[in-house]
Amino acid sequence: MKTLSKNIFWAITTLLLVAFIFSLFYAEQKPPTVLSIDQLVAKINANEISKVSISGNDLNIELKDGSKAVSKKEAESGLSETLKNFGVNPEALQKVNLEVKEESGFRFWAGILIPALLPLLIIGFFFWMMFRQAKTGMSQAFTFGKANIKLFAQFKDRVTFKDVAGLKEAKEELMEVVDFLKNPKKYLELGARIPKGVLLFGAPGTGKTLLARAVAGEANVPFFHISGSEFVEMFVGVGASRVRDLFQTAKKAGRCIIFIDEIDAVGRERGAGLGGGHDEREQTLNQILVEMDGFEKNDERIVLAATNRPDVLDPALLRPGRFDRRIILDLPDINDREEILKIHARGKVLAKDINLRRVAERTPGFSGADLSNLMNEAALLAAKKNQKEITQQDIYDSVEKVLLGPERRSRVLSVKEKEITAYHEAGHALVAASLKNADPVHKVSIVARGRAGGYTLKLPTEETYLRTKAQFMSDLAVMLGGYVSEKLTFGDISTGASSDLQNASELARRLVTKYGMSEKLGPITYGKTEELIFLGREISTEKNYSEKIAAEIDNEVKNFIDKAFDAAKKIVGQKKHVLKAIAQKLIEKETLERDEFENLIKEFNLKLIEIK
Repeated sequence: MKTLSKNIFWAITTLLLVAFIFSLFYAEQKPPTVLSIDQLVAKINANEISKVSISGNDLNIELKDGSKAVSKKEAESGLSETLKNFGVNPEALQKVNLEVKEESGFRFWAGILIPALLPLLIIGFFFWMMFRQAKTGMSQAFTFGKANIKLFAQFKDRVTFKDVAGLKEAKEELMEVVDFLKNPKKYLELGARIPKGVLLFGAPGTGKTLLARAVAGEANVPFFHISGSEFVEMFVGVGASRVRDLFQTAKKAGRCIIFIDEIDAVGRERGAGLGGGHDEREQTLNQILVEMDGFEKNDERIVLAATNRPDVLDPALLRPGRFDRRIILDLPDINDREEILKIHARGKVLAKDINLRRVAERTPGFSGADLSNLMNEAALLAAKKNQKEITQQDIYDSVEKVLLGPERRSRVLSVKEKEITAYHEAGHALVAASLKNADPVHKVSIVARGRAGGYTLKLPTEETYLRTKAQFMSDLAVMLGGYVSEKLTFGDISTGASSDLQNASELARRLVTKYGMSEKLGPITYGKTEELIFLGREISTEKNYSEKIAAEIDNEVKNFIDKAFDAAKKIVGQKKHVLKAIAQKLIEKETLERDEFENLIKEFNLKLIEIK
């Protein structure tokens, strides 16, 4: 409503301004007098007319006093005859300068043709619109079974392996495909059969699409891109028709890459129960299998597909002769993350003291897409502060924003709540700094982010792919450090520890039922997870053990929690002076970085302990 009022105001203002400007240049002119024929005759007889211009039936009259007038004559007769009929004096008429102007041809023909043709033109326009709509509908009907293929040319937006950081093993595997596309003859002469299909699978954001484009870029061949969801329609047979069109179009291009993104949209296992019997999806999958079987030995088309759910794919897709080459794309390690950050730092104005290695240390578990988003968030944050360059702190803040959400400084805590939060986070940090197998603390803050009232950021010093029981026990103790700190300091507990308790309970249960780390129950897993394929997520856990074992599992879960609780209680109870120092510093500064935190606890000479 405000926008409409604003637009009306500016429209009226503009009109008034234009009217004012025109009024400055406008000179008032007296409109010509309209004379009847008898008045014209009277003025001619009175010798007051100097000139009469005749244009069709219109008369433009100039009087001897300089004024002008207009009149009309009879359509069927000439001016002289008309004036004679009204009694004009022939001698007075001879003194008047009569000038005849021929009416323009356009005006003459327009006056004749427009009244006759305008209705026909309007009717013809409506018929044209109707036929145009019908033609569009028919063309859409004929192209309904065509695949919506996106073609990336060889030279436009070309991506090569140099633009893909990390993924060393994956690129080595795909170099074989690149070499075949470049030199197919040497393989065919030896009787070698290049894989028809290559399946790329990994976590979301690990670069599956980018790597597929890099293969086409390295081989310098066309790259046909389509999503698996574009095959599925409500009409049976449309998906199969689009698959045929896709492979026929690619065949005309010769050597090329066909890339099917999110192939699990059509390649899910058939007959998997609820949602698994979709006729259209199954027909589309069958057509993909048939097309790949139809590849000849010297066929130079390579099909690349990507998914993050290989476990739900139909076995027929994965058998030899179809997608028999499967390449795993792992999350990047610290070296790969540093290289990815360098790629996404291109085109951004960074401060000279930027250390991307330190950023890579803070981002374990980040995918390539996460790191790209991280650098973009840092640029946005720097622009928001009206800075000329991106600083190291901007990137650090962006890491926390991606992990936890934006800062909520508007959430004002009371003095008591701020004190409770400070001691809670100080408890986490103190326990982490006192345990031998705990990850080091990188940051402690009582500034709310996302749904967290405060947070303690602890990250591993090196890449780890396995975790031991001792490390898990340290994690449990750190999770319970905030709860223990509140209880020992204030003699009461708050709701701030609810998320910590939930995470600790889930971890302890996994230690017993999945990882076989319970000494009493031994190396046995309990419970079988069931999935519904059409939903693609865990739906329930089958209870494949007795009630007696269920009670023992509960007891072991409690035993893990109690051990971690006792360890945290021992640390906090013996080092209350350290806890108080950390909490007071947090109340004062709200945030402690790694260096500040380590300098603070260094003077207390904390001895590291191990939970047994």
